[in-house]
Amino acid sequence: MIITRKSMNRRNLLRGTGAALALPLMDAMMPASSVAAELSAKVRKRLHVIYAPNGMQMENWIPAQAGANYEMTPILKPLEPYREKFQVISNLDHGQAEALGDGAGDHGRCCGTYLTGMHVKKTEGADLTNGISMDQVVAKQFAEFTQIPSLEMGLEPPSLVGSCDTGYSCAYTNTLSWSNESTPLPVTVNPREIFERLFGDGDSLDAKTRMMRLKRQASILDFVADDARRMAGTMGANDRKKLDEYLTSVRDIERRIQKIEQGGADVAALPNYTRPSGIPDNFADHAQMMIDLMVLAAQADLTRVNTLMLAREVSGRSYPEIGVPDAHHPMSHHGNDPEKLAKLTKINTLHMAQVAYYLKRMGETKDGNGTLLDNSLLLAGASLADPNKHAHRNLPTIVAGGMTQGGRHLVAAKDTPMTNLMLSMMDQLDVKVEKLGDSTGRLAGYTA
Repeated sequence: MIITRKSMNRRNLLRGTGAALALPLMDAMMPASSVAAELSAKVRKRLHVIYAPNGMQMENWIPAQAGANYEMTPILKPLEPYREKFQVISNLDHGQAEALGDGAGDHGRCCGTYLTGMHVKKTEGADLTNGISMDQVVAKQFAEFTQIPSLEMGLEPPSLVGSCDTGYSCAYTNTLSWSNESTPLPVTVNPREIFERLFGDGDSLDAKTRMMRLKRQASILDFVADDARRMAGTMGANDRKKLDEYLTSVRDIERRIQKIEQGGADVAALPNYTRPSGIPDNFADHAQMMIDLMVLAAQADLTRVNTLMLAREVSGRSYPEIGVPDAHHPMSHHGNDPEKLAKLTKINTLHMAQVAYYLKRMGETKDGNGTLLDNSLLLAGASLADPNKHAHRNLPTIVAGGMTQGGRHLVAAKDTPMTNLMLSMMDQLDVKVEKLGDSTGRLAGYTA
């Protein structure tokens, strides 16, 4: 986190009873807004995002044919068993990720822009400028129905300070989620930490035990709120405003806990699941453990919004388990070398295999009269097309889930902003927004 106020250096972190709370260190998240009617009294709609870094080997990604009878490409091959559950969308752009006079730094811009559609400010300091991200727009409206507004997950340790691309703060390359124009939300990479945030530090997932933890959490929230109020006398006006917003969110958490306590039957029965011991060494094991936790969170209706970064942008991770000992980012600047292109294809295919695992797990997990996948939307892809060119046009994109029209390759009109797709997806989630970033309207043909 970026600490911008001396008075906010102190943190209260309470663990062991299912609570992990910190006084705000940055500008507060946008205040929660009530929704005119409960969005999901019967159908609990969900938004998930899975992000792959460093672009794509586009010749092995994009289908040659439009429509329903396209031939599955090598990178998309792991998804073939779920063909009817996703659609490939081409010709979507992030024009705001281009230099626009700012010079080098395409990775910083492309990742920062991915869910916001905004041209980020070129800075290595704390004066970050972006926009609210799509996932946080949705989380803002869904938050009153769940204990956790959203989960931000990743597979590589993040840093939100310092520079990770030419002139661009690591905040732009290490997270997708922005609660407002200056507040990036850091990802969590340790499955154990995700599990404990969701279920506490016990090993049991039975409903009775979870209800007991919720009751203890309510009293701990009172303690944190009282301690925070005692700090108020030493704060300036701006920090007191942030503290007031924080206490408002604490009261909202208490209200949600009370709602769950009053309706104990709503606490979902969950399968046996061993609390993770830490971060697996193998990439696929780590990714699939995080996806399993996404599924558990959806089953328990603890949150309805998740993002998962398979690696941070500019990632130098190697993948020796698939025959790629090279660092990903340098190798992605392939210079059209056939050997590098083949290795890039292997990495891209491995990443899409994790999307396939998500579809499998969500599709086999019951939710009401259907499955979790039936009531979910997944956005998956990368924020660069050809990484050798740092191309921000015709981005590799798929949308999956029960609410999308699967089994086809949709070719959008040239120069269509990616944010037009996001508006259309939010419509399906009953989140009505007129504009996001550089959007110019809904994506034509998306729901046809």
